[in-house]
Amino acid sequence: MTDPTSNAAEYTVSEISFALKRSIEDQFGFVRVRGEISGYRGPHSSGHAYFALKDEGARMEAVVWRGVMGKLRFKPEEGMEVIATGRLTTYPNSSKYQIVIDALEPAGAGALMALLEERKRKLGAEGLFDPERKQLLPYLPRVIGVVTSPTGAVIRDILHRLADRFPVHVLVWPVKVQGESCGPEVAAGITGFNALPDGGAIPRPDVIIVARGGGSLEDLWGFNDEVVVRAAAASDIPLVSAVGHETDWTLIDLVADVRAPTPTGAAEMVVPVRRELLDRVDDLGRRLTGASLRAIDLRRTRLIAAARALPRASDILALPRQRFDTAANALPKALTANTTLHARRFERVTARLTPASLLRTQAQLAERLSVLSARGGRAIGELIARRRGRLDQVTSVFDAVNHMATLRRGYALVRDDEGKPVFRASGLLSGTPIEIEFSDGRVRGRIGDEPPPPVTEAKPTQRRQKAKPGPEDQGNLF
Repeated sequence: MTDPTSNAAEYTVSEISFALKRSIEDQFGFVRVRGEISGYRGPHSSGHAYFALKDEGARMEAVVWRGVMGKLRFKPEEGMEVIATGRLTTYPNSSKYQIVIDALEPAGAGALMALLEERKRKLGAEGLFDPERKQLLPYLPRVIGVVTSPTGAVIRDILHRLADRFPVHVLVWPVKVQGESCGPEVAAGITGFNALPDGGAIPRPDVIIVARGGGSLEDLWGFNDEVVVRAAAASDIPLVSAVGHETDWTLIDLVADVRAPTPTGAAEMVVPVRRELLDRVDDLGRRLTGASLRAIDLRRTRLIAAARALPRASDILALPRQRFDTAANALPKALTANTTLHARRFERVTARLTPASLLRTQAQLAERLSVLSARGGRAIGELIARRRGRLDQVTSVFDAVNHMATLRRGYALVRDDEGKPVFRASGLLSGTPIEIEFSDGRVRGRIGDEPPPPVTEAKPTQRRQKAKPGPEDQGNLF
């Protein structure tokens, strides 16, 4: 309960909080605080970054607004010792004080170098810097991709050097080469060039140059970003690093397939000198022509030497010609001897051909023909008899099942208007069209008005044995 006699002034919580806020902001409107970054998780979705600065005995909340984040020369990282320039203020909702940072710099080059060495050891342990991963540069690329600022002197130097040496198609992927967004943009440029399809509307580069002019360690810090190193390591396109001057080095230099001392040097590495290439081609052409002529002369000489070692055509044909002459001389005698031999054989055969022998032979042939003729006649008679017997059997079977034989015995076949046989009179109604087939033809008619009398089937009282009917005694099949 408040003492009514007290003269102490009363404040609300908000009044006290805002009074403290004004006092702190007036007292510490500009400060430089050195400490280690703790709890950094990158920019918030709003673009602002929230983390803390700490040392051995205290901790202070810190915030970097979105507009300031884009102007920082390097990206804050967890564990980095920095010097923050800004102003102290309070956050009344949680009774905390914090520093609103306007500028951020490493706490000396030693801090950045220590962080760089630590990152180098980490990525090197993963094998990203191994020489076995390096790719060879194409001798004469058709398209060169350059990841750099489109407004700086670097791109002009590269284009000028390429035009002097060997003009090729150049694609520029514009990026910021300094500041907070430098690393992500460079990584996106490398990945974007690799994502271009072969034969697409935008030609895919045969080699990539990542270039930037010289600067301090803080200026080049974006090229030490882990995302840049991993993008360069994953590139399927050979990559040349041309960041800074020859004495400068960054992590992208270690992972790139080739490191150039300067951007101009990178342009010299990726293309040959056109004039030198033309001279080289001309020289190779002259050497090829000379070598071809010398090869022809050598083979001509060898051919002449081989021709000299060959015998003349007349010498080669002399022996076969002599053999031919010998055979030609012996041919008349051989023909005469062959004719005489065959004449003697013919005379011996002719001596056996007398009229008596011819008559004997004729009689023998006549007797042989007579025997063969008698045997042939008997065989033909037996064959005809067998065929006639089979024909009689088939004819008997056909007559047994052919209804025409039944019709010839005086029966008739009744069909309905659909041509189907009618088996019962009860199935015919008055006016039904019918067709009656006799043995000599068919007639059409119609059932009269009088219904046909019912047919009563008589049961036989005695079964008698009947003789087997012949083909002429067949009953009605229907």
